[in-house]
Amino acid sequence: MDLRSRIDADIKAAMLAREKDKLNALRAIKSAILLELTKEGGDGKLEEAVGLKILQKLHKQRMESATIYHAQQRTDLAQEEEAQAFVIEHYLPKRLSEEEVEHAVRAIIASAGASGMKDMGRVMGEANKQLAGKADGSAVAAVVKRLLGA
Repeated sequence: MDLRSRIDADIKAAMLAREKDKLNALRAIKSAILLELTKEGGDGKLEEAVGLKILQKLHKQRMESATIYHAQQRTDLAQEEEAQAFVIEHYLPKRLSEEEVEHAVRAIIASAGASGMKDMGRVMGEANKQLAGKADGSAVAAVVKRLLGA
């Protein structure tokens, strides 16, 4: 079942169960998907990589909003954002630990024959392809810099 179908089915289930936070998060996902499908030049199909980017973006937005709300002592709003982020996480692939990221980056460096910072762009390009959705880009960049000797 593709992402769009899963979201539609889960929206119906959330409506029947009267799960407000889950329903809000699912509606936000559906809205972002519909915007992507109807944008100019689109073919009306949602590729898995594009769906993954949408989910990552929505999750990141929710977490940043929750951080801001916590800083402003608005725990009620922060909890709502965190609840939505939790729902969105269920549609994202499992996140890799820092050790797993480092192991993957080491393998990429070895296969690319990278030897220094001059090869960072090549290593990052391959790392972003292989680790898309599984690790945060800034964390991957930090590991690549450390391993390449920055």
